Amino acid sequence: MIKRTISAILFSAFAFFSGFAQSDDSLMIKKIADEILLNGKASENLYTLCKSVGTRLSGSAGMYKAEAWGLKVLLEAGAEKAYLQQCMVPHWVRGKKEYAGYQTKKRSSDPEFDVLAIGNSVGTGEKGVLAQVIEVKNFAELNQRKEEVKGKIVFYNYPFNKTLLRGAYGDAVRYRSNGASMAAKYGALAVIVRSVTAAYDDNPHTGALRYNDSFPKIPALAISTKGAEKLSGFIKGIYKEENLFIRSNCEMLPDTIGHNVIGEIKGTEFPDEIITIGGHLDSWDQGEGASDDGTGLVQSIEILRTFKAIGYKPKRTIRIVLFANEENGLRGGTKYAEEAKLKNEKHIMAMESDGGAEYPRGFGCGMTKEQFAKVQGWTKFFEPFDANRFTFSEGGGGGADIGPLQTTFKTAQFGLSTTGQRYFDVHHSAIDVFEKVNTQELNLCAVVMASMVYLVDKYGL
Repeated sequence: MIKRTISAILFSAFAFFSGFAQSDDSLMIKKIADEILLNGKASENLYTLCKSVGTRLSGSAGMYKAEAWGLKVLLEAGAEKAYLQQCMVPHWVRGKKEYAGYQTKKRSSDPEFDVLAIGNSVGTGEKGVLAQVIEVKNFAELNQRKEEVKGKIVFYNYPFNKTLLRGAYGDAVRYRSNGASMAAKYGALAVIVRSVTAAYDDNPHTGALRYNDSFPKIPALAISTKGAEKLSGFIKGIYKEENLFIRSNCEMLPDTIGHNVIGEIKGTEFPDEIITIGGHLDSWDQGEGASDDGTGLVQSIEILRTFKAIGYKPKRTIRIVLFANEENGLRGGTKYAEEAKLKNEKHIMAMESDGGAEYPRGFGCGMTKEQFAKVQGWTKFFEPFDANRFTFSEGGGGGADIGPLQTTFKTAQFGLSTTGQRYFDVHHSAIDVFEKVNTQELNLCAVVMASMVYLVDKYGL
């Protein structure tokens, strides 16, 4: 069945490209697609990363294993050179398993909840926090009820807005990112945040928070969506006057040494013009970091492997970057841009994949209007893959890791866009594992990315 599906896609692409009188570009893109869909190594590489390396939070032993994996795979893919670029990264550790539950001893079985410490959070320590919980739906309600907050645990129960098909994460993540400091402003002892996901299950989703140094740093926990509904019911019901006990042992240790992992092919005509493609090497300490961002890593490496396999010699230097520390610091992306500025490098384009590997739909394009007009002229090449939806942004639009390049050099940026309907079900949770990634979708994303890199390399921007 899989072979028939691949054959159908290839036949459809061939028929479509035939309509272009077999132009050099259509033939090359078909060649790229054939190589990736029939001989791709992305899934194999992702399996090794997930099962042999696993989680790879900045500063952890997994981070160093991942760096070694990256160097090896880049060289195997055909990089003419592969190397490490040092940067300092934060070192946050989770510690012992977190706990949240009622301990009244008034009932035979008081409820417990599935929780995770939010990344960068301080811990409660072994003594924990015992306090009444106040539930708020949003920051506006927090501000209205600020007199009730002191000495309590604030519970942000803000559901994922499922009607926002493309903006639900950005809408909800503010409570995870800023909720602790907003509550600490009014004297809260800790916060519990509903997981930033549309999935309804028992898997809490972690992620990073940012403390406002003007207020005390208080512990922050994420609660699963099912747990959030249960906690909300208990607060309104029989546990309304009861205290909740929470405990976490996470802490931020001193910064440590990490690395961007870089592999490249030197350009044959314009070697000083650099095209950067990548994803981030770090992942949270839950699951295997398969979709966030293992898929982005192996898609990027697959571009290099494919160019080598089909004998394509790029005009410009192609540089694959496995960025350090996107999740809780962006140190890798920042360091990469700083080094590029010190070396006076010329970066004409950067591409990032950090949205999993569902079916590709196109790119978010952060560039000038003139550059975008040129890119729109290439949409016909992406129609066979249903990936011809390009969205324009004059600032940003590519991804977090390559954002500093645009700030520094005004580098044109491409961020891979996918259907994006399953990504946040697994994102930052224990179920972000290899088995959740579809190989065909993974390969099609690599095809679309490689095709755009080929066009920019050939024609420039």
